[in-house]
Amino acid sequence: MFSAFSSMDYHSIWASTPAETAVKRLNGIGEVLSSLDISAIHTQDDKTRTLWTLDTADKCIRMILSEFRTAPAKEQVVREAKSLVDLIELARDEISNYRDGGRVLS
Repeated sequence: MFSAFSSMDYHSIWASTPAETAVKRLNGIGEVLSSLDISAIHTQDDKTRTLWTLDTADKCIRMILSEFRTAPAKEQVVREAKSLVDLIELARDEISNYRDGGRVLS
């Protein structure tokens, strides 16, 4: 499992506002990302699939941000989204370092 996502809080929240709905969606994306296992990357296809997952999550986060940009309490949504985007960048870096650290992908 990718360690940066393992500390995220996934307690269900009851969405009563648009911002809470957005945060719930962002938490769902974080939950999917938390299942990524960098140590399971053995081939270039594994790496490509993992990076595709990160890119897709990033696009979903940006869509959620655009959808809820005008919602009340948007700061909470922006904060949650920024946290996930930062973790995605960290994961990309970790994948690059994992490969550059002498691991050979075939």
